[in-house]
Amino acid sequence: MTVAGNVLAIEAHGLGKAYGELMALRDVDLAIARGEFYGLFGPNGAGKTTMLRILTGQIAPSTGTASVLGLQLPDKGVEVRAKVGVVPEFESPPSFLTGEEYLLFVCRARGITDGQGRADRWLEFFALSDRRDLLCKDMSKGMRQKVMLAAAFIHEPELLFLDEPFINLDPLYQKRVQEYLREYLSGGGTVFMCSHLLEIAERLCTRIAVVKRGSIVATGTLAELKRPGESGLGDVFMRLVGDEQDGGTNGAAAAVATDGGVREPSDG
Repeated sequence: MTVAGNVLAIEAHGLGKAYGELMALRDVDLAIARGEFYGLFGPNGAGKTTMLRILTGQIAPSTGTASVLGLQLPDKGVEVRAKVGVVPEFESPPSFLTGEEYLLFVCRARGITDGQGRADRWLEFFALSDRRDLLCKDMSKGMRQKVMLAAAFIHEPELLFLDEPFINLDPLYQKRVQEYLREYLSGGGTVFMCSHLLEIAERLCTRIAVVKRGSIVATGTLAELKRPGESGLGDVFMRLVGDEQDGGTNGAAAAVATDGGVREPSDG
């Protein structure tokens, strides 16, 4: 299938996920073309991470169908994960490996023959070359996030799934990662990102969707979603989900924090 003449990277119809009586996702349709930077936004508990886990073949949907890069999920989950890069929100690299050892392990698992060269490139990119022998358990949160990003980028995937990729990064590396993602997109890559850092997302995303209580309540370009008097994605977000009771209005307000303002700052 295509959207505006572009081949789809991600497609879903009637996607739903139930945990007992709780519906984490409800009747979600997606059509994301190759070359898009697609941002998914919503308050805590809205279903963003559940959707990402379904689209990366980690869990099966309760209803509906999904495919990624032409591969049907969940049956082709292993093949999908081989072709994409994933940055989960909460996972960290293995505690008792060094950053270099973990990147080399990822390269071996993915059948990459020039693993040392690629590991060196990303250690240098993230200023970790002089920390290559440091165990991940001894790294700062920011350093561990850099290793997770490097592991997702190292095999040059066709598609990136990023769940809060900028957490714990200082402003310098938030900017460097943004620059890399722009280059990645211009080279034909596709990005599916969940983030609470709306100022960064506004600069990167070519199309956005807002999810509330498991349902997509709005999707389009920022220009299409803005109403008169709204200055940016933060205003759109607050209008669409500002009445959420997950943490009250403060939960939604936290989501419009500026660069680096949502998570604990890191010295990494």
